[in-house]
Amino acid sequence: MSNSSLVSYTRLSPNHSGKRTHKIDTITIHCMAGQMTVEGCGATFASPANPASSNYGVGRDGRIGLYVDEGNRSWCSSNGPNDQRAITIEVASDDREPYAVNPEAYAAMLDLVEDCCLRNGIKKLVWSTDKADRVNHRNGCNMTVHRDYAAKSCPGTYLYERMGSIAEEINRRLGAAGSSEGEKPAAFIPYTVRVEIKDLRIRKGPGTGYAAAGFIAPAVYTIVEEADGPGATKWGKLKSGAGWISLDYVKKM
Repeated sequence: MSNSSLVSYTRLSPNHSGKRTHKIDTITIHCMAGQMTVEGCGATFASPANPASSNYGVGRDGRIGLYVDEGNRSWCSSNGPNDQRAITIEVASDDREPYAVNPEAYAAMLDLVEDCCLRNGIKKLVWSTDKADRVNHRNGCNMTVHRDYAAKSCPGTYLYERMGSIAEEINRRLGAAGSSEGEKPAAFIPYTVRVEIKDLRIRKGPGTGYAAAGFIAPAVYTIVEEADGPGATKWGKLKSGAGWISLDYVKKM
């Protein structure tokens, strides 16, 4: 079983249960409860005296670390059956509620989740706000959180409230958004919008979790793709490739 090629730092932890007993079909995202580097997180998981680990970690600068091979079960979610089937990902965050994640780490986390889904044949992510759906994998749900299994805030309010948006973004990338099993998504028809305000920010992706890429000048622009994401009712991708803008502040033509 392969590991992600996005990894730039490896420090394998002794804290794991060896080979998985279940196929990977779930993603579990955690917060580090600290703005840590991948080296710092790796050091935390390196000691047998601290019986914890994760498959991956995303540092505050967006670098990705590997701590437990994907083929092995990490000790991350306070639940053996979940960790047998889930790729577990720790993400650098603030050390208190809402445990906010900075744009670099958030964007890298999305890239890592996409990569993990592609390599493990996860065709669509399904999130549910119903804990019973998550822990029992009902209705196709394949995203879980640490608080499902322990009296913890993890992954914190910031990431928990964005799980639905994370699923939508990954499904958009996988081509599964808005489609049922075996159904091909409808082709998007580009359209033009008029920007009239002077301080509309461009983002590198559809959501305020992505890094800013400057401001867009008032004019007419072509939107070639739409996506859901935090910070706007809907985001639109600019034909120029400059990035994404909130469609809440434009006039469709």
